[in-house]
Amino acid sequence: MILVTGAGGFVGSVLISELTRRGICHRGAARKESGASFGIGSIGPLTDWSVVLGGVDTIVHLAWFAHAVHSIGADGANVLSANVEATLNLARQAARAGVKRFVFISSIKVNGEATLPGRPFTADDAPNPQNAYAQSKLDAEQGLFALSRQTGLEVTVIRPPLVYGPGVKGNFAIMLEWVRRGIPLPLGAVHNKRSFAFVDNLADLIILAAGHPGAAGQVFLVSDGEDISTTELLQRMAQALGRPARIVPVPAPALTLAATALGQRAVVNRLIDSLQVDIGKTRELLGWAPGKSMAEGLQQAARAVRGAVLALDPVARSA
Repeated sequence: MILVTGAGGFVGSVLISELTRRGICHRGAARKESGASFGIGSIGPLTDWSVVLGGVDTIVHLAWFAHAVHSIGADGANVLSANVEATLNLARQAARAGVKRFVFISSIKVNGEATLPGRPFTADDAPNPQNAYAQSKLDAEQGLFALSRQTGLEVTVIRPPLVYGPGVKGNFAIMLEWVRRGIPLPLGAVHNKRSFAFVDNLADLIILAAGHPGAAGQVFLVSDGEDISTTELLQRMAQALGRPARIVPVPAPALTLAATALGQRAVVNRLIDSLQVDIGKTRELLGWAPGKSMAEGLQQAARAVRGAVLALDPVARSA
């Protein structure tokens, strides 16, 4: 039996659907009860997980308030710290309940914010978190591995880069909407390299890592196995959406200068810096390879965007 926390979220809902499709015994847990999930209430350092741990041998922990620092300002660090304690609280209860494995979905930000082109992050690189969110993920990883040494609970960590697919939120969704609307974007001369993970590929790896004997005690990176520039990403988005690519070739240094003047340097850095991951360890140790291409992932994301537009009123359909 696999328990999935954060079952109602973007990745969690896809994972639950895939577990169901494969006939794998599972249950979901989320803050609010739904048809597919137990309502566990507020997930924190004092949450009682006993109601959902019976018969569970593997936990996939997805629940995390990812944008605390930006959402709640000065208190963000406290919320992120609570995330860490909430994770360790669940793991301690899991160990006492006889759970065998704990799969923790971390973030590539534990490795750092950017890479030099052609020098991707690897799973065994020294951590280099650059902000409170990344540090909190690392703190949780380290706490879990310490608990593993004390209790024998097997811990597996997966660090994804940006995850996308139908229903994605955040910056990826914003870029899709910009392209759909035909907004000219000054990103036509960006020659970086970035890795992405289609949500179906991440779900596939999670399921494999949940049961593979070689996954215990390991950190894995995941991606679609194809690194592209921001310029190429926008071009592919346009193709998937059936829209012209309105991308203006503004040199990256000019973008950086303008962003610095506007106080948006960090936003532009995420668009022009490289961030590549090496999934060699994942391939070799687990025998895993991404089952779906980035082209397939973008097509599915685009179909979801078009479907959402068609559900709106006639004025919105023509936008």
